[in-house]
Amino acid sequence: MPEMIKSPADIKTAPFDPRFPNQNQTRYCYSSYLDFHRCQKVRGEKYEPCYYFQRAFKSLCPNEWVEKWDTQRSEGTFPGRI
Repeated sequence: MPEMIKSPADIKTAPFDPRFPNQNQTRYCYSSYLDFHRCQKVRGEKYEPCYYFQRAFKSLCPNEWVEKWDTQRSEGTFPGRI
């Protein structure tokens, strides 16, 4: 169940992650996308802590990438290991 934004004050960016200390956040974006879908696969779609990763990848990843990855996952051609 996605978390709904109620006001502009609810909009937050992903917090600092020491595994990704550089300015380029591409790996953080991709890892968060994978972690979200892995978490949902293992814990189920209603497991609230999984949405931490969704908030991170939605604030870091370009929308085009997410759309492409979602399409690849639905077609069974996504290269990542979920």
